[in-house]
Amino acid sequence: MTERSHPDVLIVGGGPVGATFARVLHERAPQLTVLLVDAGPQLTPRPGQHVKNIPDPAERERAQVRSQGPTQVVYGTPGIGARRAAAEGEAPARPALLARPGTFLLRDAHGMADDMPAAALSTNVGGMGAHWTCACPPPGNTERIPFLPSAEWDAALQDANRLLAVTQAAYPDTDVARAIRQALQGAFHDTLAGGRPVQPMPLAARTEGGVRVWSGADVVLGPLADGGAANFTLLPDTLCQRLMVDGPRVTGAQLQDRRSGEVWTVHARAVVVAADALRTPQLLWASGIRPAALGHYLNDQPQVLGAVQLDPALLPASPGPAAGGVSWVPFHAPAHPYHGQVMELEASPIPIPVEQDTGTPVVGLGWFCAREVRFEDHLAFSADHRDDVGLPAITVHHTLTPTDHVVIERAKDEVERAMAALGRPIAAGRPFVLPSGSSLHYQGTTRMGERDDGTSVCDATSRVWGVENLYVGGNGVIPTSTACNPTVTSVALAVLAAQAIARALAQPAPVSSA
Repeated sequence: MTERSHPDVLIVGGGPVGATFARVLHERAPQLTVLLVDAGPQLTPRPGQHVKNIPDPAERERAQVRSQGPTQVVYGTPGIGARRAAAEGEAPARPALLARPGTFLLRDAHGMADDMPAAALSTNVGGMGAHWTCACPPPGNTERIPFLPSAEWDAALQDANRLLAVTQAAYPDTDVARAIRQALQGAFHDTLAGGRPVQPMPLAARTEGGVRVWSGADVVLGPLADGGAANFTLLPDTLCQRLMVDGPRVTGAQLQDRRSGEVWTVHARAVVVAADALRTPQLLWASGIRPAALGHYLNDQPQVLGAVQLDPALLPASPGPAAGGVSWVPFHAPAHPYHGQVMELEASPIPIPVEQDTGTPVVGLGWFCAREVRFEDHLAFSADHRDDVGLPAITVHHTLTPTDHVVIERAKDEVERAMAALGRPIAAGRPFVLPSGSSLHYQGTTRMGERDDGTSVCDATSRVWGVENLYVGGNGVIPTSTACNPTVTSVALAVLAAQAIARALAQPAPVSSA
């Protein structure tokens, strides 16, 4: 084992959250040296780009396959009928049904996910940020973290929107888009509150030269993605095998070049682990850092799906753009413990069938449900069995409660109400629930807390309890029951954490006696 140069800050995980730590540190403390490592390959010349921005379909497919860890195959693209069959147990659970292109199932990495059969990951620079839908709705009332000061939290959310380049104008505001929103507002006016009507979905996307450009980790990295920042280094295909702990501090990490097999150590004044909500707690556990709440409070949002052919009355009388973009039906508990999105084909992460298409546009409807967050729902890590990269194998324990089932049934009613307002369902039967894990919005496994009482892993700055210089990032840090897409919340929390690191490292590093 060899040693290399030692950064001030080591960041493990190159998704949007790891990129946020790097970018904010660069802005707040440019004198600090930062090393960012990711276990997966760099898919594009500019690191962390969204694969939708790759113009050549064949090259885009290759990038997706390279992100799929142990599952280096091209997946099929089944429609709603196949997804329904998988959800209802009518077809064998195959990656083509459960994992979307660019992701691989946890069980394919030698994990046990019977309680969450669609639990999936991506291994590439940019993480899920190379494959996500770019939906960035801000958290509403009970989704917000109650012990964070409102002004500080709102400022962090604003900064997250800046870093992700979030806008509500990613799609043109066509007559069809306005008609869809008006119909949805009429259907849900009795349950929406808090100044959050139906509106265009905030999206991390922009239009350049008539082409839609989707934000990935490269947008968050900003100038760091263009190279030339002397104090920033990105190493793809570099696995963090364990963190090195000395008393109340992490001194560095053991890394492995996955191409050559070389193993070396780096030392750092601060370490950030932002691998994702499954692999961040896995690495901490493998390193002997095991707070009581580590891996617990696992939260996956049940997702109810439907599709509808738009009523011709919603379409313009004269020829013109028919695109509806993405409309947002906001969360507001307790009357509306859901986050709804109505998407045209381009924006939908799940293929929408058009077998009954008569030329009228089809839109997909997805309702994410807030659920009870419980200690019992957790990840267990094996002391005896290893996954595909040699870390402790993960077993998922995750069960819906009777209350969760009530919420899901109400969500089905809501999707039916939305479909009735918009047109004609294109599939027989009720809206259906996708297999557990399909949301890819896993949260809570390194949750933030107000005090070190055994119910959280880190404090309000994302610093792990009992460790002076170890920080965690990602959806796993979110402690509340949410229905909204979590990325903008996780990026906001990373902004606050990176600011804390910049303050903590403001003093010069101690001179080594070595």
